[in-house]
Parts: sequence; C-alpha cells; structure tokens
Amino acid sequence: MGLTANAKTYKSPDYKLLPFFHRSRDGWKAKAEDRNLRIKRLKNRVAALDESRRKWKEKARAYESRIAALREEIEEQKNRAA
Repeated sequence: MGLTANAKTYKSPDYKLLPFFHRSRDGWKAKAEDRNLRIKRLKNRVAALDESRRKWKEKARAYESRIAALREEIEEQKNRAA
C-alpha cells in the first residue's frame, strides 16, 4: 500500500509515536467524560432546584390564601361586634 496524498509522515519512529497518540486519545476521552459528567450533575441540580422552587411557590400560595381567609374572618367578626 502506498501513501495517499493526505497521509502524514512522521520523522519519529512508530514505537515513540504510538504511546504519544494513545496518551493524547486517552486524555481527550477523559476530558470529554468529565465534561459529560459535570453537565449531567448540573442538569440534575437545575431540575432539583426547579422542583424545590415549585414546591415553595405552592406553599407560599397556600399561605397567602390562608391569610386572606383569616383576614375575611377577622372582618366578619369586626362587623358582627359593631
């Protein structure tokens, strides 16, 4: 087999190049895995924060409606007493 026009030729011997290329490949794979793990963790965190925020909003709305009901009750008692 002959070299194609796009094939790179290296001056260093193969026994030196192969470990370098393996380390390079392993390095970018590890970085990609780390990035993907970080992205997954951040997505999970965002989902948990969204859920927590939704629950707090729901609680706040429930308390607001309870406060409104108590205020109406107070007004009714004031009107009866007057």
